[in-house]
Amino acid sequence: MPKGEGKVIAQNKKAYHDYFIEDTYEAGIVLQGTEIKSIRAGRVNLKDAFAKIQKGEVFLHNMHISPYEQGNRYNHDPLRTRKLLLHKREIQKLIGITKEQGYSLIPLKIYLKNGYAKVLLGLAKGKKKYDKREDIKRKEAKREVERAFRERQKM
Repeated sequence: MPKGEGKVIAQNKKAYHDYFIEDTYEAGIVLQGTEIKSIRAGRVNLKDAFAKIQKGEVFLHNMHISPYEQGNRYNHDPLRTRKLLLHKREIQKLIGITKEQGYSLIPLKIYLKNGYAKVLLGLAKGKKKYDKREDIKRKEAKREVERAFRERQKM
């Protein structure tokens, strides 16, 4: 199965609006206790999440996984830092790229692949305000063309 495919649990649509995504990496997540049950239930939020490389390992910060309802005392901290599993070569490559100014690692989506929770990380470069405006104009123009095409087919 290619990277990024599987049962999608959560997506970070705002990432595509705020960043230019230049490359993507598939990473596994180290989870505790009932976290996988909450993920399977779709109780995940990627809104403010980001990844950082510390001491040669990649960690995911600010990803919110809600506590499992039937988990009682075995529940986890919803905002804890989670380790991501990547190949050593990929981590070395990311260390070199993210040291450049303006690059960061943003989780784009969480999905289940062969029973395992995976994160699609995007190597992102921030957009300026005028870049966002250009994207909005391009989408509007595309929508207008499609609308005109549909009207023309009705005749």
